[in-house]
Amino acid sequence: MRVTVVQMNQGSDKAENIAQAGRLLQSALAVDKPDIVSLPEVWTCLGGDRAQKVSQAEELPAKGSNQQGGPAYEFLREVARRSKVHVHGGSLVERAGETLFNTTVAFDPNGTEIARYRKIHLFDIVTPDGAGYRESATFGAGDEVVTYQANGITVGCAICYDLRFPELFLALRRAGAELIFLPAAFTLLTGKDHWETLIRARAIETQCWMAAPAAWGRYLEGSSGEPRYTYGHALITDPWGHVLAKVSDGPGWATARIDPAFTARVRRDMPVMEHRRLA
Repeated sequence: MRVTVVQMNQGSDKAENIAQAGRLLQSALAVDKPDIVSLPEVWTCLGGDRAQKVSQAEELPAKGSNQQGGPAYEFLREVARRSKVHVHGGSLVERAGETLFNTTVAFDPNGTEIARYRKIHLFDIVTPDGAGYRESATFGAGDEVVTYQANGITVGCAICYDLRFPELFLALRRAGAELIFLPAAFTLLTGKDHWETLIRARAIETQCWMAAPAAWGRYLEGSSGEPRYTYGHALITDPWGHVLAKVSDGPGWATARIDPAFTARVRRDMPVMEHRRLA
């Protein structure tokens, strides 16, 4: 199975973000012909203030209903249906009553939703440059470990800050995951030191392929328009922790082939799940 991770420089203009995603996906599908494509975290709306996020959030259709969704939801569904590929929709801003969630939706090649994951770990920190992030002031936290099937491979769901919590990735492996998607908008300062190291560590620990689409570049946060920067470097690793494909600076994409036989060989030769004692 061929997997593509997309890197975007999205902002708070939802219509422009959808247009940018469309251009990148169209090019990636034409050139690399992947079986599954993926977008970054909050690719529909990065930055702005809470009012903007609320106004651009989408109420998702009931699971399994096949009802009409909002513009971003229907965009993802149409990409899957038109191109006959699986689409791992990064994450978008979901509105559920009075609560917002940072939510992944995935679609099969018929345009049917097959997975929905709400980000569990919320980013409430102050970075080394003094910038404060309080994701819990805007979003609620999910509480469900989510996997789905794509071309005979079990796919696990995680989002950005989840990367720092290996217990989630162990739970995904125990749920059968062979490939884990990690759409992200990692900060520049933490990303340059931790992004690739942590992704490779999670791949080695779980013996899963890791596919991490990413946001890159400058965006404006809050009502004051404070500039913030994301690290980018969307990448794909194999279960041995090798980086197979990576995007450099700027919007783009990277593609790699997932080989289940290699997964089986790594797990056979290093049977860590059989040897685990404490968790």
